[in-house]
Amino acid sequence: MSDFITNQNWRYATKKFDTSKKISIEDINILKEAIRLSSSSYGLQPYKVIIVENPELRAQILPAAFGQAQVTDASHLIIFAHETNVDDDTVNQYISRISETRNIPVESLAGFGDYMKGGINTMSEDIKNIWASKQTYLALGNLLNAAAELKIDITPMEGFVPAKVNEILGLDKLNLNASLMATIGYRHDQDATQHSKKVRKSNEELFITL
Repeated sequence: MSDFITNQNWRYATKKFDTSKKISIEDINILKEAIRLSSSSYGLQPYKVIIVENPELRAQILPAAFGQAQVTDASHLIIFAHETNVDDDTVNQYISRISETRNIPVESLAGFGDYMKGGINTMSEDIKNIWASKQTYLALGNLLNAAAELKIDITPMEGFVPAKVNEILGLDKLNLNASLMATIGYRHDQDATQHSKKVRKSNEELFITL
């Protein structure tokens, strides 16, 4: 069995974190880079990632997450917030980034830019926000995998009230909406969940080959 699969079996949604253990700056930087390198539609990455270390802010967020203790007990709280104002400027900034990174004239990228704008501008605001929100799940996937490789525990969380988190962190003013949260740290030795066998569909139930 590959190390990757072994680490995936080791990983679980941690219910109780050891509050005395903190993730090193070096490992945080690796996790940040894993998020940064995530795939996204067109490569636009229409989101921001907020890393909340401040205990007072996390205490304020706790009720918005229905009292889930991981929010305050984990080493770090990570919030994925999708952009609510994706438009032509978003595409133009991305085109400039491509030009600078790959040393390509901006003019030669005009067709690709128009292609992206055409796809995005045909979406209604609701559909566009759903699309942007989905991109954060791709970033979370990279975080989950990278954390498992580093033997860092993580709990992905959808169970929170986005509007309340937006208010606490002032995300509305930044044209952002909290779509996902993840708590990261190290499991407590008293977290019984770590000893439970994973329950997943069998290959026969899950996969269809055509």
